[in-house]
Amino acid sequence: MLKEFKEFIARGNVLDLAVAVILGAAFGKIVTSLVNDILMPPIGMFMGGLDFASLFVPLRGNPATLAEAKAASLPTINYGQFIQVAIEFLIIAIVVFLIVKAINRMKRRPEDLPPEVKACAYCYSSIPAQATRCPQCTSELVAV
Repeated sequence: MLKEFKEFIARGNVLDLAVAVILGAAFGKIVTSLVNDILMPPIGMFMGGLDFASLFVPLRGNPATLAEAKAASLPTINYGQFIQVAIEFLIIAIVVFLIVKAINRMKRRPEDLPPEVKACAYCYSSIPAQATRCPQCTSELVAV
């Protein structure tokens, strides 16, 4: 069983997945900092000095701040934090979309590849692209 586990871990796709998870976690932290420390303060300033992280609706009691509600263990709906997380998600989704789009652009398209088969000009049967004579009708094919 240990041998099978070593073979499983040594596979390339498992290591690639591990690297992707680690890089994804690090990228998530960068995006979190971008949203919390760079994007949200100016947005809050333009909205009259609003701090999105402190927006909440108390479900019980009447605390003045989110910190008071947490200190008193009161249940709250923290919709400001939800807005920040939604913005983080949108940024990550846009970046992943752009990466996938760039990778797809780098891949060769099927129409860019040379054809593997061609049709005989005389009998219209499918023959290998390198063929110089049709195996069906024995016609000599013109090189293109």
